[in-house]
Amino acid sequence: MNNPILDFRSDTVTKPTPGMLEAMMMAKVGDDVFGEDETVIALERKLAATFNMEAGLFCPSGTMTNQIGIKCFTQPMDEVICDQTAHVYRYEIGGIAYHSAASVRLLYGERGILTPELIEPEINEDNIHYPNSSLVVLENTVNKGGGSCYTLAQIAPIHHLCNIKGLKLHLDGARIFNALVATGDKAIDYGQYFDGISVCLSKGLGAPVGSVLLGSKETIKKARKIRKAFGGGMRQAGFLAAAGIYALDHHVVRLKEDHDHAKALAEALAKSKYVKSVMRVETNIVVFEVGTGQAQKIVHHFKEKGLLCNTTSANTIRLVTHLNLTPAMIDRAIEIILHL
Repeated sequence: MNNPILDFRSDTVTKPTPGMLEAMMMAKVGDDVFGEDETVIALERKLAATFNMEAGLFCPSGTMTNQIGIKCFTQPMDEVICDQTAHVYRYEIGGIAYHSAASVRLLYGERGILTPELIEPEINEDNIHYPNSSLVVLENTVNKGGGSCYTLAQIAPIHHLCNIKGLKLHLDGARIFNALVATGDKAIDYGQYFDGISVCLSKGLGAPVGSVLLGSKETIKKARKIRKAFGGGMRQAGFLAAAGIYALDHHVVRLKEDHDHAKALAEALAKSKYVKSVMRVETNIVVFEVGTGQAQKIVHHFKEKGLLCNTTSANTIRLVTHLNLTPAMIDRAIEIILHL
């Protein structure tokens, strides 16, 4: 029997578990645009309570929750401050300009992690020539930073700076539960620091579709209207929301297993002669450097041996662990890495 493909391209490639599929099929549904899907309502309330925020809005993707959040917190001719690696800037097809008519001020944090000292000098003064600095966006974990994490101790002073300067603070929490498992911080403590939080359910948590935007009741009321304008109003979406609820109940604690698998892969890569360096692994993402121009060739060689992964530049490669990768599959991946 052939070995199964080892798919490390992303944690978005997972399939629903049997328990999740059963929860989806048993979901009680209604028309969500009419506010009548009780499973969607349950998911939104569950996540809002988890992060100590007032309300939530279920959307098809994290890109949509991020872009809705940014539109809620900005006006045309405003400026958004974020790291130059940020997903909202690099991988959301210019959505900040397209949807919100805002400019972007890019900063250079250590592995994507911003600090008040980096942010404060880039906040524009009130000047007719300058856009209005209105929003700071943080990403946790940082994808391009190799899954690097903010702790609440790092977030608190950024919130304080935004508060005294009159800026909103939004969190792209695509892998926020990975960060919580890694740092030991509590989700309930997050709400006091952010005006908006995007929580993705379809990455490490393993749901097939969906993200939830969290915020105040006033923000989510506005966001619901923006979602409709974006074409994001869904009908019997409870079948999808049920997968999110199941993931929150069953797939959070197990994220540590993904982190351990990532560290094992990193150790093997560090022993391999074709690898120049490996980013420090904190969560479920491994980014490593190879010779200039060699990344695509190495990805091709891995693929020939049954291991799928992606380049992130001409000389860097990313592996992402997830719930569909068993310990035996990790062992086989390590053999491939060591004997390439």
